[in-house]
Amino acid sequence: MIMESHKHEEHKHAEHHVEHKPAELKSNYRVYLIAALVVLVLFNQWQISSLNNLSPSSGLSSGGSLQAISEIIPTGIPLVYGAEVGVSYDDISPTDQNRANNAIAKLSAYDKSMELTGSDLQRYIKIASEISCEYCCGANSIITANGQAACGCAHSYSMRGVAKYLIKYHPNEFTDDQILEELGKWKTLFFPGIMAQKAAVLKSKGIELNYINLASNKYRGIEKGVEVGSSGAMVGGC
Repeated sequence: MIMESHKHEEHKHAEHHVEHKPAELKSNYRVYLIAALVVLVLFNQWQISSLNNLSPSSGLSSGGSLQAISEIIPTGIPLVYGAEVGVSYDDISPTDQNRANNAIAKLSAYDKSMELTGSDLQRYIKIASEISCEYCCGANSIITANGQAACGCAHSYSMRGVAKYLIKYHPNEFTDDQILEELGKWKTLFFPGIMAQKAAVLKSKGIELNYINLASNKYRGIEKGVEVGSSGAMVGGC
């Protein structure tokens, strides 16, 4: 009887010991969960603080830049020529460089295969000389004075391709400024970070925000000295 009683006590002790293990695990889990939540809250506060900090060199907030980039990035299929060429503004995305390079290659093919002459060439020179690819090279524009390529980067080839295509196949559907705006849209997509910063600078100076003011040579260099964050990565190969 004493042995049976002793065994019964051992069994109760074992049950009691087993019953505490889940409680201990739950307690540890709560500690880890609270620690994780604290880290998450601190991280979110740091991110919010970073967005609200002013750039010392420009006086522009990062939050302002993020807002600016949402205002300037074109989306969807370009009117008139987008479906014909098989490209979308959405193809140029920093999250998919291969897709971006494929779209750039499609547009670049028209620069490499098309030759303009006469009044078409003069119109092309007038338009293309007003925009550059200064974030890739230091050329004054994407073409020389006689209409030849002045910059060998893929971005320049694609912008020249767009200009040639529109002049050749849609000469009356786009004005010179509208063609320049199209080149500006693509350039904005190629350099989203620095163009967002430039847009913020233009707005801070009371300059109208449009693709000619933003991307052409009209206000080239106005953003110099402005810090560009991680969103400033170039999209597509240079």
